[in-house]
Amino acid sequence: MTTYYSKDHEWISVEGGTATIGITAYAQEQLGDVVYVELPETGKALSQGDEAAVVESVKAASEVYAPIDGEVTAANDVLADEPAKVNEDPEGAAWFIKMTVGNKGQLADLMDEAAYKAYIETL
Repeated sequence: MTTYYSKDHEWISVEGGTATIGITAYAQEQLGDVVYVELPETGKALSQGDEAAVVESVKAASEVYAPIDGEVTAANDVLADEPAKVNEDPEGAAWFIKMTVGNKGQLADLMDEAAYKAYIETL
């Protein structure tokens, strides 16, 4: 399993032809206490950069973008009832969606963990 990061603070963990997507701990810290999560329907086709989900916190609302092309195969429905899970484990149990990997070449547009850590230090 390999994990990549976007400049929009999404993480994407790829195993075989399946990608799991969520927001980074940095994004969660910037948002504060999450109070609502809107997730897409299973089967929705997403292109890189499309809005994949919406997160609302006490501070702001923010979109979660698809880091690659693919089709949604699962949504973490637990977050609909317990959005605060995003605050507890943003890069683990509080994943947002699982999707097919439609274009592996797009992974080259993303950062590895070291590059992402260096990136957020510049913010």
